[in-house]
Amino acid sequence: MRLIVSLLLALLLAACASTAPTTGASNSTPNAQGQSPLASTAKSKQRVSSDQTIDLDKDSINDLAYGSDDADLWSRIRHGFAIPDLDTDLAQDRTQWYAQRPEYVERMIARSSKYLFHIVEELERRHMPTELALLPFVESAYNPQALSTAKAAGMWQFIPSTGKTYNLKQNMFQDERRDVLASTTAALDYLSKLYAMFGDWHLALAAYNWGEGNVQRAIDRNQAQGLPTDYLSLRMPTETRYYVPKLQAIKNIIAHPEMYSVKLPDIPNHPYFVSVTTKRDIDVALAAKLADLPLDEFRALNPSFRKPVILGAAQPKILLPFDSAEVFQRRLKSYDKPLSSWTTYTSASRERPEDVARKLGVDAAIIRSVNNIAPRMRLKAGSTLLVPRSDDIDQDISASVARNAVLALEPDIPDTRKVMVRARKYDTLARVASRSGVSVAQIKSWNRLRRDTLTAGQLLVLHVPVKEASRIAAASAASAAPAASESSAAPRTRLVRGKNGKLIRVVDHRPAASPTKTARTTKAAPSGGKTAKAKVAAKAPAKTVARTAAKPAAKKAPAKVTRTAQR
Repeated sequence: MRLIVSLLLALLLAACASTAPTTGASNSTPNAQGQSPLASTAKSKQRVSSDQTIDLDKDSINDLAYGSDDADLWSRIRHGFAIPDLDTDLAQDRTQWYAQRPEYVERMIARSSKYLFHIVEELERRHMPTELALLPFVESAYNPQALSTAKAAGMWQFIPSTGKTYNLKQNMFQDERRDVLASTTAALDYLSKLYAMFGDWHLALAAYNWGEGNVQRAIDRNQAQGLPTDYLSLRMPTETRYYVPKLQAIKNIIAHPEMYSVKLPDIPNHPYFVSVTTKRDIDVALAAKLADLPLDEFRALNPSFRKPVILGAAQPKILLPFDSAEVFQRRLKSYDKPLSSWTTYTSASRERPEDVARKLGVDAAIIRSVNNIAPRMRLKAGSTLLVPRSDDIDQDISASVARNAVLALEPDIPDTRKVMVRARKYDTLARVASRSGVSVAQIKSWNRLRRDTLTAGQLLVLHVPVKEASRIAAASAASAAPAASESSAAPRTRLVRGKNGKLIRVVDHRPAASPTKTARTTKAAPSGGKTAKAKVAAKAPAKTVARTAAKPAAKKAPAKVTRTAQR
């Protein structure tokens, strides 16, 4: 019996010894076959993913590697499909529309190849459906520089307000709505929130396009009418009605490309780029040159930088292909010339770019071009400009300027002053406008006039260039003096401010004293004959008569005053 047990034990040990090497080989072979070239050559290196940022001032690219064991990214995307299919006529119509335009689909996929892996990894990490990686096809055709008429920007098409809600920086130097990493994080955060609100991916996608408030109100309307509240039952704008069917169409083509005669290009199942950072300012063109990349490809990976310089104070995340990142770090460390050729200038008062250019000794055309300043526009006080750096400036742009710099513009028109003028006899709006160097429309707007006619002495408000204000006011006063002497017998008009603050026109009917009136008074003496005093007055020279007429009468009735509201 013991002999049998010994034999069985010996056979068992022999079996274990023979199968152990086989098991080890089976575990290692798939890794060796399926591993990407980048990972297979760096078994001892630390693996990183594309969303990790490498500080080039501290770490070395040579110590890092990344990759995965799968070879086909399209299969990985198909395995993650989790949104129920939308089998409608509109979805089939959109599928045929894309299938009939294979060149357009191929261009979209070619653009997406730089970003698709990162988005799929983020979706899997969050346990979200991988169909959402196809959403930028619908939003922007995977163009990170896309800008809609509603000012929505980037691959995920964030409008400015929603971008701020999801912490996407939008300042003079950077717009993270276009940033590949930041905008993807914000978009998936937003989609997660919408799914949590509605519990349905079709409704969440409709809300991403139309707004959650609009979708909720559409649901409430259907509920009030006793109607279903699913996506297909809601009334919505045409754009939103087509939105989810478009995504379903892209999904149909990716799931069955051969059915629609579409050939999907191979996209490696490992990251296209790595994120690096540096604390020094560096020109965009120089960064591309150090990374040995065409400028267009560098900008495609880093579309959020709005100016020709990357600010180190903003702690930028610069995306580079993995191999290019190694070249970039090596060349950056050995580069002994200035990295940036730009600095900033902040205006203390309103200025024209040409004035700034003369002050700094640079070309005004460069200032207008790099700051995107249109002709006939000038700077408001406190505006910051990006300007060429002189040889004696070695300091990078500060963090406060990087965060808070603002470029505010206004029309480049002369400074104006408010002037009050009176209309002359027979004046029209056209004559006043021509005399004052303004337009009829401006006079009407400033004085809230509806008609083109004026009355003599009517008060008008004008806004004229400062240099012309004194001349126009003096001319108005001079023209008013003769008119007053010619019509001295007419009622005098003046403006006073009433209790309610409004201007009131006061008409004074008291006759003005004049030699003529004195003569009439003398002739009105009793018919019994001229008195000696009257005779003296009649024979006296004009100067004497004027002096006598100027003396106030002993007893006069109080002036009669009539108040009329100003027109």
